[in-house]
Amino acid sequence: MIFPLAIIRIGIDPVVQLGPLPIHWYGVAYAVAFLVGLRVAVPYAQRHGVPPTVTGRIAFWAIVMGLIGGRLFYDLQSGALFYVTHPQDILAFWQGGMAFFGAIFLAVGTLIFMSWRTKSNFWVILDAGALFGAVGQPIGRIGNLINGDILGYRSTLPWATAYTNPHSYAPHLNVGYQPVAAYEALIVLVMLGILVALRRRQVPDGIVGIVYLILYPISQFGLFFLRNPVNVPYIALGLKQTQWTSIGVLVLGVPLVVGAWIITRRRAAARPPAPDDAAQDPGPVPESPSA
Repeated sequence: MIFPLAIIRIGIDPVVQLGPLPIHWYGVAYAVAFLVGLRVAVPYAQRHGVPPTVTGRIAFWAIVMGLIGGRLFYDLQSGALFYVTHPQDILAFWQGGMAFFGAIFLAVGTLIFMSWRTKSNFWVILDAGALFGAVGQPIGRIGNLINGDILGYRSTLPWATAYTNPHSYAPHLNVGYQPVAAYEALIVLVMLGILVALRRRQVPDGIVGIVYLILYPISQFGLFFLRNPVNVPYIALGLKQTQWTSIGVLVLGVPLVVGAWIITRRRAAARPPAPDDAAQDPGPVPESPSA
């Protein structure tokens, strides 16, 4: 028999006061995730021909639009009427509450536009973005663990988490829940290992990004069977909204991306090869023998 005392108790306040300034652990986790993600994505893109200044500009706008998209999608899922009457909370992502699919949708759209704008290889940028996300997501989920806002069903498992701070987002205090945020962090780390293994096999540009876009909705579809329906209610056929979004991404979104990748590869293969610079350059003219 497993006693409730065996569960993990978290009493951290999601918000700490630094003088008059409130510091949200969720926002701190996101900031660290962005910095670490950039440390991976920028050098990766540079090794594939994209200057760091260009990658930095693209990343800035992708992060901004990703935050907006993630928050708006969360608002839509959580009840748009509340945010109509509380407009100051619409973009308050630092408080917690982000729907990562919304971030993916707007971030990928931003990558497409900025790649075109900067004349960069979109597939390299997509791969860099996938690595950015796979590195940053587990760090961001630490903020969710502190908040208590990504939880599963009640549980007495030894790794279940119970929240004791009255400011936490947990439905009930001192009650153990499945730590779905921790599960997601571990799954994304496995995904990161797969993406790194693919890069080491020197797969063509774009494959890493496409694999990420396949694996992430699959992971979300499975994880949401564990999510507490108090926060994420059922929509239809026993599935929750994120599970239906996952199906839509896999059925509609991924085939579009794969189709675009195939067309790009075919066009590149049909393009005449660039002339060899070495063949055009006759090399240095031999010096005349001295008298």
